[in-house]
Amino acid sequence: MFTGIVEAVGKIVEIRQEKSNLDLVVESNISSQLHIDQSVSHNGVCLTVTRQSGSTHEVTAVLETINKTNLGQLQPGSLVNLERCMPANGRFDGHIVQGHVDAVGKVVSVKDMNGSWQFDFEFDPSVSEVLVEKGSICVNGVSLTCFNCTDNYFSVAIIPYTYAHTCFNGLTAGDSVNLEFDIIGKYVKRLLGKN
Repeated sequence: MFTGIVEAVGKIVEIRQEKSNLDLVVESNISSQLHIDQSVSHNGVCLTVTRQSGSTHEVTAVLETINKTNLGQLQPGSLVNLERCMPANGRFDGHIVQGHVDAVGKVVSVKDMNGSWQFDFEFDPSVSEVLVEKGSICVNGVSLTCFNCTDNYFSVAIIPYTYAHTCFNGLTAGDSVNLEFDIIGKYVKRLLGKN
């Protein structure tokens, strides 16, 4: 389990195709602290560390993950938001994030708000029933509050710290992002029989 509070931005230094899988080698300032079998969120996708060496670690994305996320679009040099799983005695500084992507969204626009940035996104309306105005949303692994919500659209506001310390500063209109909707909303939807 994660909280959507990014610890580091990693750089993809190598991508290897292994049958239908992609092995990603990531360099970051937390890679040296990781260990094999550890769960780490990469742009909001929970992946298992399979190798660790110095300032790099390696993870594998299987075909299902590649098809349902934006990880297949990564190239050497691409940046990814990283977060280690939350320890049992940790604090929820963000919200409950599983690292299970529900949809790939698209950046519609980025607006400079003179001290913050507004990012507008669109997504497949088939998953919109769990999106709540002023509720939680995880975008590329970052816990955020959504507003301007419609059946296929929402906005988030990004403060300068988040802009500087995540991959948000590299997003432009047309880019794909991983979206994970609030788990509480998904359970309520299931209990109401709206699967």
